[in-house]
Amino acid sequence: MSKNSEIAARVLDAVGGKENVNSVVHCATRLRFVLKDEGKADTERLKQDNDVIQVVQSGGQYQVVIGSHVSDVYQELTSLANFGGGDAAESAGKKGNIFNQFVDIISSIFTPFLGAMAGAGVLKGFLTLAVTLNWILAESGVYVILFSVADGLFTYLPILLAFTAANKFKTSPFLAVSLAMALVHPSITALAGAGESISFFGIPVILGLSGYTSSVIPIILAVYVQSHIERFFKKVVPSFLQIIAVPLLVFLIMAPVTFIAIGPLGTIIGDWLGSAYNGIYNFSPLVAGAVMGGLWQVFVMFGMHWGFVPIMMVNLGQVGFDTMVPMLLPAVLAQGGAALAVFFITKSVKLKGLALSSTITAIFGITEPTVYGVTLPLKKPFIAACISGAIGGAFIGFSNVSNYTFGLVSVLSLPGFIPQDTKDMSGMIAAAIGMGGAFVLAFILTYILRFDDPVETAIAKPKAPAATGTIAKERTVLVSPLEGKIVPLAQVPDQVFASGALGKGVAIEPVVGKLFAPADGTVTTLFPTGHAVGLTTTDGAEVLMHIGMDTVSLEGEGFETAIKQGDTVKKGDLLVTFDIEKIKAAGLPIITPVVVTNTNEYLDVLDMEQTEILPGEDFLTIVPN
Repeated sequence: MSKNSEIAARVLDAVGGKENVNSVVHCATRLRFVLKDEGKADTERLKQDNDVIQVVQSGGQYQVVIGSHVSDVYQELTSLANFGGGDAAESAGKKGNIFNQFVDIISSIFTPFLGAMAGAGVLKGFLTLAVTLNWILAESGVYVILFSVADGLFTYLPILLAFTAANKFKTSPFLAVSLAMALVHPSITALAGAGESISFFGIPVILGLSGYTSSVIPIILAVYVQSHIERFFKKVVPSFLQIIAVPLLVFLIMAPVTFIAIGPLGTIIGDWLGSAYNGIYNFSPLVAGAVMGGLWQVFVMFGMHWGFVPIMMVNLGQVGFDTMVPMLLPAVLAQGGAALAVFFITKSVKLKGLALSSTITAIFGITEPTVYGVTLPLKKPFIAACISGAIGGAFIGFSNVSNYTFGLVSVLSLPGFIPQDTKDMSGMIAAAIGMGGAFVLAFILTYILRFDDPVETAIAKPKAPAATGTIAKERTVLVSPLEGKIVPLAQVPDQVFASGALGKGVAIEPVVGKLFAPADGTVTTLFPTGHAVGLTTTDGAEVLMHIGMDTVSLEGEGFETAIKQGDTVKKGDLLVTFDIEKIKAAGLPIITPVVVTNTNEYLDVLDMEQTEILPGEDFLTIVPN
C-alpha cells in the first residue's frame, strides 16, 4: 500500500468511515468533507496524525488539511469508497443546520467590504477625538469632507450590502443595488423623518422613524427574495425580451413587496435581535462582559462571531451606539499579551519570531496568527488570554462603555467610544484600562502558568526525508511569480496559510493577472480550476501558489492554464492567466500566498523585506540545513 493510500485510509477511518460521509471534495490543500454526524469524527486523532496539518470545522464542512499532495490522497480516498461527488462550490453550499447557513451568509456578505467599513469607522472615531481635543472645528471644511466619507458608508450601508448579498445569492447586483437605492432614496428618508404615512394602492407602507438608512436585515432579505423572483422570470420570459422585461418585472414586484412586507419584517427582526441582546446586557453588564470577553476568541475559532455582526449593526442603526464591541477589546488584546510572554519564555527561535509578530497583529485586531500559531497550540497561553479577556470584558461592561461607530476590534477602536454630542472621554478611558489590564494580566498569567516549550520536542524528532527530488546544499532563490504588493503571510485571511501550517513564504496582492514559474522545475500539482499550482523545483523545494482565497468556488471561471500537471517549466514561464476583476466581483480576496510546503526540510525560508515586486525579481531565499 502506498503512503497516500495509508493516509486516505487513516483519514477515512477517523472521520467515521464511509457510512458517515455525505460527500467529499478537495481544493488545493484540503479534503472538504460534508459529514452526516461530525460528532463521530475523531478530530484529536486526526490532529495527532503526522500527515495531517490541521483540522478546520467551518460552515458545515469538516476540512482536513493535507498539503499540496491532497489530490493524490483524494484519488486514493475515492478508490476506497464511492462518495457523493460534486464540486467544492456545490458542496460548500450544503451548510447543514440553520445556524451554519446563517453564519455562512453573514460572513460572505460582510467580509468583502469589512476593511472599508473598519477604515471608515476608525476615521469617524478619530474625527470625534480631534473635535473633542479642539484640534479641528466641526464646522471646518476638513471635518465636513472627511466626515462625509466616514459617515457616508454607514448611511448608505444597504447599497453595499445589496451588492455583496447579490453575489452570495447569485442574482443581479445591479437590480439589488437599485432596490437598495430606493430604500435610502432622499424622498423616502424625508417622509420617514417627517413621520408622514404613505400607501401603495391603498395598502399602508410603514417607514419607521428614519427609513432604511444604516439598516442591515431588510435589504439582505429583499435580495434573497429577488434572487428567486429573477430566476423565475428568466425561465418564463423569452430570451430576446429578457434584457428589458426581467428587470422591469423584478422592479414591479420587488418594490411594493420590499416596502410593504420585507422592510417592516426585517425591521421587526432587527428590533427583536437588538432587544434580546440589550435585555441580556441590561440584566448584568458585568456578566455579559465576562462572557463575551472570555469566549470571543472561541467564537472566532468556530466562525460563530459572524452571528454577532448583525446585532452590532442593528444596535448602531437603532440607538446610535453599541455596547458589544468595547467588551471584545480585552479578548483581542489579551491574546497579544499572552503571545508577548511566549516571546520572552520560549527558546525556540522560530516561535520567538512568530510570537513577536503576532503580538503586533493582535494589537491591531488580527488574532488568527496569534491564536492558531502561538497561544492555542501551547494551550496554557490561550487559557490565560481567555481568563484575562473575561476580567477585562467584565470591567468594561461594568463601566457601561459604548461604541458609536463600527470598526475592527483593536486599539484603533478607542476613539469610536467617544459620543459625538457630549464629547465625554470617560468611556474611552475605561476601555483603555480594561484593554491594557487584560494585556498585562495575560502576560503575567502566561509567565506563571508556563507551557511545554516545543524546542525540546523539535530536537528530539528526526528530520523528515525529502518527499521528492534532492534538497540543495546551497541557498535557493525563488523569483516572484507575480507583479504586485508584498503582504506578510500572517495577513492572509485564511487561518491555515496565515499560521504558517502549510509552510513559510509570503503573499502577493497581484495587479496583473499572470502567474509565472518562480524557478525551474516540474508542475506537480495543478488544480482543475487553475486557481492553485504546485511546483517542485530542480533543487527539491516544493512551492505552492494559491491565487486568491476560496477561488475554488469560481469553478475555473476567469482562469486559463498555460501548462498541465507533469510539465517541466523554466523560471519565468507563464503558468496561469487569471481575471482579477472577475475574482473581485465575486467578493473574493485576490491575495495570493506563495509558500514552500516542505519548509521543515530546510533551515529557514526568508523574504527580502520588499513592499512591491515585479515578475522575475528575487523575493524568497531558501536556506538549507
